[in-house]
Amino acid sequence: MQVIKSKREVTEIIENYKKNGEKIGFVPTMGALHDGHLALVSKCRRENDIVVVSIFVNPTQFNDKEDLKKYPRNLDKDIELLKEAKCDIVFCPEENEMYPEPDNRVFELGGLDKYMEGAYRPGHFNGVVQIVTKLFEAVKPNTAYFGEKDFQQLAIIKYIVKKNNIPVEIHPCPIIREKDGLAMSSRNLLLGENERKDSPIIFKTLSRAVSLSRNFSVDKLKEWVVDEINKSQYLKVEYFEIVDDITLQPLSSWKSTNGIVGCIAVKAGGIRLIDNIRFK
Repeated sequence: MQVIKSKREVTEIIENYKKNGEKIGFVPTMGALHDGHLALVSKCRRENDIVVVSIFVNPTQFNDKEDLKKYPRNLDKDIELLKEAKCDIVFCPEENEMYPEPDNRVFELGGLDKYMEGAYRPGHFNGVVQIVTKLFEAVKPNTAYFGEKDFQQLAIIKYIVKKNNIPVEIHPCPIIREKDGLAMSSRNLLLGENERKDSPIIFKTLSRAVSLSRNFSVDKLKEWVVDEINKSQYLKVEYFEIVDDITLQPLSSWKSTNGIVGCIAVKAGGIRLIDNIRFK
């Protein structure tokens, strides 16, 4: 397994693989790897000749600088995990390699950034698209793998790829959960004991909401989910929206020509957890 820090070097190596007709699969991460990331790597391994994983904590997608500072980092452990997962290339650049100068690009995101995470984290998705497009430019993958836990991010990346004719196939991958139902996230490492103990309430409530949707209106169900989770003194719902799975427009009824997804963000102490569940 090669560990590379230079954009130029990673591009040259991958171009040589591609000249030999090898298919390149890519998993972009911010490190602090867990089984959710490794499931993406495993799927990438099965479907491609060469597996590239990037590890880069991207500063432009953090609107809260304290959040950036405390984001978990463990590069040595990540590299060991990727060796075991039979990754071929780890691309782990320094910040000045990806941003030798400020990136002032502002992307038009088709309104997909107006709700949920976009409303609570201004500038977040523009920063995500800045780094994803930079990584695609350096790695030039045939396929890229993203987890469905970040449902809104996935929709935005699909939109940007299509709009800009970027020649990358985006492969969504299901949420991987802990045994108690909590969606796997690098941020879970930062949870306090009480917050970690109560955090499975989130998925338990979302699962129950799917059953109740047969009898509840959209507004009534949203109210029920928020009240149910907020019963815990350690959890506080930031938002819960029921949206069209293509446009991400919040819905007021269960009638939709596309799929319907419930998306939630919950503060567990000082840590923000997101999750989602499909209604149809």
